[in-house]
Amino acid sequence: MKYPILIASLLLLTFTSCKNKEVERLQTELRLKSEQTKQLENQLENSQLTNANLLDRMEDLSVISKEGASSIRASLESISGQTAFIQDMSREMQRKDSLNLALVMNLKRSLNNVNDNDIQVEVRGGKVHVSISDQMLFGSGSARVNSAANEVLGKVATVLNDHRDLDVIVEGHTDNVPIKAKGIRDNWELSTMRAAAVVRVLSDEYYVDPARLSAAGRAEFDPRGDNATANGRAMNRRTEIVITPKLDEFFKLMEQPGSPG
Repeated sequence: MKYPILIASLLLLTFTSCKNKEVERLQTELRLKSEQTKQLENQLENSQLTNANLLDRMEDLSVISKEGASSIRASLESISGQTAFIQDMSREMQRKDSLNLALVMNLKRSLNNVNDNDIQVEVRGGKVHVSISDQMLFGSGSARVNSAANEVLGKVATVLNDHRDLDVIVEGHTDNVPIKAKGIRDNWELSTMRAAAVVRVLSDEYYVDPARLSAAGRAEFDPRGDNATANGRAMNRRTEIVITPKLDEFFKLMEQPGSPG
């Protein structure tokens, strides 16, 4: 009889032990589930706070949009217009720079057999300047164009006629030595007469449209060299053919809607 009782006791102990382990496992799982639930509750609370903050901000934005929508829209339109204007101006400037480069190359190619001391081609102030020495164009104190200068003016005129959308200003320049020629009052008059003489040659003999041409006398007041030296005075006695883009194109651009000012 002892053995059955012993076996029963062992079975009871085993069952109890297994049951206790199962209880412990279940308790552990319950504790973990409780912790997870607490974490989820914390996350939910944080989400609710975040949503509340977002709603508050949306209300603020709603107030701003109602009160300042027209002002903001006007500002954006103004910025957009100014950006478009700047882009247009940038394109125009790039186009002008490219044109100036092409002009300089064409002029130098046409005048490559002329002494560099007598004629210079360069870009200054966004314009192409063809500077021709006094000794190549005129006799001393004279406003009559030398026949030898016609070849040079003819080559310049050919390039001008290839670019009919550009204006041309012919400027006469002198040194500061007072003129003593008969019938010419002063350097102002001499420089203006010389500029007009070159304009007539370009227009009458080489068919440059006279509507594109202007003549200006600068006398000694725009020197390139030092009038205290012979070399400086020689540099200052010159005629400059200034090739410039038509300004009315830029004025039209300035008048377009969206331009600043």
